[in-house]
Amino acid sequence: MADPATYRPAPGTIPTSPGVYRFRDADGRVVYVGKAKNLRQRLSNYFQDISALHDRTRRMVTTAASVEWTVVGTEVEALTLEYTWIKEYDPRFNVKFRDDKSYPFLAITMGERFPRVHVTRRPRAKGDRTFGPYAQVWAIRETVDLMLRVFPVRTCTPGVFRRAERSGRPCLLGFIGKCSAPCTGEISEQDHRRLAEQFADFMAGNTATYTRRIEQRMREAAAAMDYETAASLRDDLQALTAVMEKNSVVLSDATDADLVSIVQDELEASVQVFHVRGGRIRGQRGWTAELLDESTPSDLMERALTQLYTDGEAPREVLVSELPSNEDQVRQLLGRGADLRVPRRGEKKELLGTVTANAQEALRLGRLRRTGDLTARSKALEDLGEALELAEPPLRIECFDISHSQGTNVVGSMVVFEDGLPRKSEYRRYSVSGEAARDDTSSMYDVIRRRLQRHLNPPEQSEEDARRFAYPPSLILVDGGAPQVAAAQRAFDDLGVSDVALAGIAKRLEEIWLPGEEHPLILPRTSEALFLVQRLRDEAHRFAISYHRSKRGRAQNQSALDGIPGLGPARRRALLDRFVTVRAIREAEPEQLREVDGIGPALAAQILAALRSEEPGPAVDMSTGEILEP
Repeated sequence: MADPATYRPAPGTIPTSPGVYRFRDADGRVVYVGKAKNLRQRLSNYFQDISALHDRTRRMVTTAASVEWTVVGTEVEALTLEYTWIKEYDPRFNVKFRDDKSYPFLAITMGERFPRVHVTRRPRAKGDRTFGPYAQVWAIRETVDLMLRVFPVRTCTPGVFRRAERSGRPCLLGFIGKCSAPCTGEISEQDHRRLAEQFADFMAGNTATYTRRIEQRMREAAAAMDYETAASLRDDLQALTAVMEKNSVVLSDATDADLVSIVQDELEASVQVFHVRGGRIRGQRGWTAELLDESTPSDLMERALTQLYTDGEAPREVLVSELPSNEDQVRQLLGRGADLRVPRRGEKKELLGTVTANAQEALRLGRLRRTGDLTARSKALEDLGEALELAEPPLRIECFDISHSQGTNVVGSMVVFEDGLPRKSEYRRYSVSGEAARDDTSSMYDVIRRRLQRHLNPPEQSEEDARRFAYPPSLILVDGGAPQVAAAQRAFDDLGVSDVALAGIAKRLEEIWLPGEEHPLILPRTSEALFLVQRLRDEAHRFAISYHRSKRGRAQNQSALDGIPGLGPARRRALLDRFVTVRAIREAEPEQLREVDGIGPALAAQILAALRSEEPGPAVDMSTGEILEP
């Protein structure tokens, strides 16, 4: 535990400008990020008598070992930079907003040649039009199914689309009229894009235009006694009406607003957001936050709005339960067109009350979950520390596994758990070759040695990678028994690492093996520590297997194309990007192969001749592409 006086900067060296500051611990890891209108004034507050500081602030300054700052031009720049760094470094003492669940979005990939509609939980890709988030995935899938009747945009994956292109036959949705089948040329690229834009326009709330248009066409068809067309248009109108009814009308049709409410107790805060577009609730989302500093409701609202709108556009109205601190800067972040206020009366105040009630319920449920999860995780870490005779519970654990297929395509995996939870952003994969791939113990030695070398002597790399690998684990687990642990211990000894604990877990009897011990450690079957170690081992095994399979698949595809004259690495990659598998290349026509960059008539014939015969491919006249007679 550091004394803040040991790293306190001289007051005269701290600027009085706006800026963002970072506290780092002894390992160089950022533990807190903050912003200030006046850096000198703000930082001096952290270096007063620690007995006068709040408990959470006191823990932060005694955990830190250094402080640094970056000067910016305005307070708005400081607000944006603080948010960016909190996302990048994930500091343990900052308020961390986390979704209480993963929400589905409806995305339209306008950046693709033929846009497609799909439901996703991933971050928005460049060029996509997204709608949501939605509370229930089944509801948005049902909405899409109804919408496709009127706007038959493609919904298939790129792989399905390419297969339909090659075969010249559309999928089932194309046959039943819920896809316009751009894969087979049934609709032009421009007309299909127009359909996608109309789909997005309807989802954005411009519904009246399309319902009026369909009603008019339906009347015209009925007047012309084209009753079949009139009936089809009637069904289309009913489908659009059903979509609109799925979103409850809560405000006037012209209302585009986000309603944000925050409720907190001493330990946590809950944020709920309702997205209203065209007077209808189009989506809902929620966050929970651990309060690790002295944030007020206004501070929390500032951070919530920053997270919502730094990477996204604000609607015309942002209605909040509490005005944010630094209100002027937040208004600049939202843009001139956004009206930020607390509703005082009427239907908007009533709807915000509903949002607040949802936040209170989420806080109550989060408190129950947090109590159970935190108790179990803490117990697991304490039990594991006691079983391995560690000085303190292992807050960061790294687990390693080796995967191969009869000694080929050998790979290693590293998974990371912090505070008993997986940190997937810090997982790593290792490719093992040469003498290191001789057997499991050699591979384990190689992987552990490379991990420890990178920690002791980090090479030239990005700041992000250096930061992750520089942070030492409390415990390294290896998947295996005494031989694997002995191999890992050799890597520790060769590099002189003695401040990290080492253990192995054997699959058969779930035994814990320690270096140099003749007999394993047996944890009780109901032990929380055993459950945690099993989760680590299973996650490392899953991660290694997935990497091994992808590497083996690529190797098999590449090997089938090796040795074909004129087909170098770049052209092999281009072929596999276009056709995915060697089988698809073998079944393609020469004209399809020639669509790939760098593949001409002669080379296309050479490739097909080599792949379609088990014998060596026949000779080909490279000037004409004709197969020569033997």
